[in-house]
Amino acid sequence: MILDRLNNDNFILFAMRNYRNTQCESIDEFHEDLNRIKYIKRLFKKYNNKNELKERLILNHIIVLNNVFGPSGCSRILFFRIEILYHSYLKTFLDYLNYLPPEMPEVDLNSIPLDSNILLHLKRL
Repeated sequence: MILDRLNNDNFILFAMRNYRNTQCESIDEFHEDLNRIKYIKRLFKKYNNKNELKERLILNHIIVLNNVFGPSGCSRILFFRIEILYHSYLKTFLDYLNYLPPEMPEVDLNSIPLDSNILLHLKRL
């Protein structure tokens, strides 16, 4: 069952249904993986406020989330949980990793621009 649009009431159910960590042994590990979203948000905030970009760390967190939630689930979860202010940052990283689905009910991907500064950093990797 695919949920139409994520909201606070169905978020955990959606995350649990998309969770694919075969080595997960407890609910704590599930929550640890979800906490990666907080770390990404902090890194985006630091980039926004101080222009400090830790692109490799952000990429690592997103890759882990993609591995445990799948590309579509990961993208939907991230766009739902991360503030609109940081959506262009997020889209740039997801686009770089080729993780963006063609569309999502949570956001209009076509209206979100890529961040040119982040693109420059990513192209140097």
